[in-house]
Amino acid sequence: MESLKVAGIRLGTTCAGIKYPNRRDLVVIEAAAGTRAAAVFTRNAFCAAPVIVARTHLAAASPRYLVINTGNANAGTGRHGLVDAEASCRSLAERVGCRTEEVLPFSTGVIGEPLPLFRLVAGLPAALAALRADGWTEAAHGIMTTDTRPKWASRRLHLADREVTVTGIAKGAGMIRPDMATLLAFIATDAAVDEPVLQSVLTEAVADSFNAITVDGDTSTNDSCLLLATGQSGANVPAQGEDYARFAGAVREVCSDLAQAIIRDGEGATKFITVQIEGGRDAAECRQVAYTIAHSPLVKTAFFASDPNWGRILAAVGRAGLADLEIDRVALHLDEVCIVQNGGRALDYTEEQGQQVMARPEITIRVELGRGAAAARIWTTDLSFDYVRINAEYRT
Repeated sequence: MESLKVAGIRLGTTCAGIKYPNRRDLVVIEAAAGTRAAAVFTRNAFCAAPVIVARTHLAAASPRYLVINTGNANAGTGRHGLVDAEASCRSLAERVGCRTEEVLPFSTGVIGEPLPLFRLVAGLPAALAALRADGWTEAAHGIMTTDTRPKWASRRLHLADREVTVTGIAKGAGMIRPDMATLLAFIATDAAVDEPVLQSVLTEAVADSFNAITVDGDTSTNDSCLLLATGQSGANVPAQGEDYARFAGAVREVCSDLAQAIIRDGEGATKFITVQIEGGRDAAECRQVAYTIAHSPLVKTAFFASDPNWGRILAAVGRAGLADLEIDRVALHLDEVCIVQNGGRALDYTEEQGQQVMARPEITIRVELGRGAAAARIWTTDLSFDYVRINAEYRT
């Protein structure tokens, strides 16, 4: 799907040589005056310098510009990293004539290395010169690291007889088990939305999208997700009602598309796996089981080999830490095939049925716990040789 322009948003992308020459690695996003913002950030205690600065700036002013670099995370860089993140904002602000607090910094890449600030600053004039309303696709390329393809999504809807657009871009392929966001995601709309409503919409959307995916169980130091509302369409989003539901649904769909794109582009991934847990006492314990399955190297490698080794899945359910789990109530399905029933192998299950399902590129693991009415769903990948190679060679 083509990325749709959002009135009041322009994006510029350039090659600044931050880590590699002749690679798009610096993006500037300009938002119209009066734009409102909502954000979610990583809960990693070693959060990156740009995350700290972005939080501070958001509390002080509404953003007019975002400056985003790849190739260097500016994380684990101590006080010097904070100075560099602040300096990148100040340099951009001086060029465009806004306050430093109206610029938000975002970085992604290698952790623990000083940000080459001089290259970032030198690249700003080219990024600003490239600003245009249809720059979403270029920007999606410009925020990639180990991603193999750019990720964007758009929705168009009508609110009170006015056309509204929601468009977003994201990056991420590894170090993915988001905790309040994904690695980097930037979403914008031309609707007018009060900040508390905007934050509520984003928080709800993130819970079922970016916070419901995992590649490897690692939460990044730089996770950031931002939702901008320019108000340029003239359509107001209320705090409740049908228009709120339609708008929230569009944001949720954009986030879901981007989150699924991250899983489909997971480092070395060959399978897209949905883990659906049903019959739990509450959603939290269902997620606990789902993540235990999704983070098991034995489960993930079995999926890579297309091996219906269902005992690994059952073992993961058993060690997920649920109190008083009655195993004779547990059932396990791979797609339409019932493998486990009443806590043991289903009487009519055959290895051939399991192999047919496991050969598919997209598979659903469905576990029935038989202890309540709650459910949860996450998306994950298999674990391949290429995942090990990519991460073993990441800094070389």
